[in-house]
Amino acid sequence: MFKKILVANRGEIAMRIIRACRELNIATAAIYAEQDSTGIYVKKADEAYLVGPGPVQGFLDMHQIVDLAHRIGADAIHPGYGFLSENAEFAHLCQASGITFIGPSPQAIHLMGSKIKARELAKKVGVPVVPGSEGTIVSADQAVAFCRQIGYPVMIKASAGGGGRGLRIVRSDDDLWSNMETASREASAAFGDGSLFIEKYIERPHHIEFQILADKHGHVIHLGERDCSIQRRHQKLIEIAPSLVLTPALRAEMGQAAIAIAKAVDYDNAGTVEFLLDQDGKYYFIEMNPRIQVEHTVTEQITAVDIVRSQISIAAGRPLEITQDDVVLQGHAIQCRINAEDPRNQFRPSTGTITAYLSPGGIGVRIDGAVYKDYTVPPYYDALLAKLTVRGRTWDETVSRMHRSLEEYVLRGVKTTIPFMKTIMQEPDFRAGRFDTSYLDTHPGLFDYDESIDPEDLVLAISAAIAAYEGL
Repeated sequence: MFKKILVANRGEIAMRIIRACRELNIATAAIYAEQDSTGIYVKKADEAYLVGPGPVQGFLDMHQIVDLAHRIGADAIHPGYGFLSENAEFAHLCQASGITFIGPSPQAIHLMGSKIKARELAKKVGVPVVPGSEGTIVSADQAVAFCRQIGYPVMIKASAGGGGRGLRIVRSDDDLWSNMETASREASAAFGDGSLFIEKYIERPHHIEFQILADKHGHVIHLGERDCSIQRRHQKLIEIAPSLVLTPALRAEMGQAAIAIAKAVDYDNAGTVEFLLDQDGKYYFIEMNPRIQVEHTVTEQITAVDIVRSQISIAAGRPLEITQDDVVLQGHAIQCRINAEDPRNQFRPSTGTITAYLSPGGIGVRIDGAVYKDYTVPPYYDALLAKLTVRGRTWDETVSRMHRSLEEYVLRGVKTTIPFMKTIMQEPDFRAGRFDTSYLDTHPGLFDYDESIDPEDLVLAISAAIAAYEGL
């Protein structure tokens, strides 16, 4: 096993990795920017090193990170998600430098990093894909001809990216080229690659993804699925495991499809294979994410498998400790992303200092976070503050537990998604399991939530303010 792991990330995912390493008795080294020096992960790591310049560049400077790993004696690097986690060049640099990259091979990242290549691979192994262009679209005439052939609506997608960037839905010729130009500029800025392709747009699908684990000895398993349908602008807000719409037979079929894709690229480590499930129960492969996902916690809660610990073990060359027959899905789990955003104002990011903080607890409640009272939320990073995950025996119990936990959650000083999430947990269609990717668009009343402060929360906030004042 490794002696020291450099965590090439920040925030809650850095804390998650540090916790897994602590349980494995592996030393950790964090990196941080000057603007994020008060992050709790910086304090919890065994060592911490300033990188730069600026708030972001140091996290993207692969040579600086690898050189640091050599200098401090780290024998592995865990990239978390975002930043360099899906950068094949970074994985190759680690490999060439004699440092283990905790993730898949550079070749697998390269193949899965291109949605076009991933689609071609899926078709080769017999996994259904959404009808789409065979390669990149390079001209207006080519785009119009193809869209008329498969029929509107269509989805313009960036070949090299994800997270909703470089993605546009188009319903007519008139809107096609302007949206392609915008999507290409956005993709170039986000991924350094402005190439695009076009797919048929599946109306009101479920977004279903399968968590896989694969070792270096040819063993591949899946840990069931997550339903990530509740999104805004193609970015996930709530994740659920298992899906409420999959039958056992369909789960088994889609799980085997995910495994087939992983085997086709000789994949190892953790990864996620993503599908769309249409209204008729037909599924289509859309992409594979060769990294840990934000939403991995719901899978851990219903399988009792530590995915980050598994990543580290696989990277060290150890075989998987479980087989597919050992994977049993127990109960239900929901994850709510607690973001520093204002849902009523187009989810605009909110920055400032957290004046009061009290996390929920009780049976089946898990918090993955990296914030605390007096922490200043910086404007330079993703708005995610914490992930609240709950588990229950039944769907109804899980939803009720999540609502109770959100009611307990006190986080003052910045706008957050907490009151919005509370409203969703009480909404009849959500409670009945009637939701798909159109859920937020078809339920505008969700944004009319009450932001008044609970009396108990008010007492907490006032007490915190008094304590802060007296400490001056």
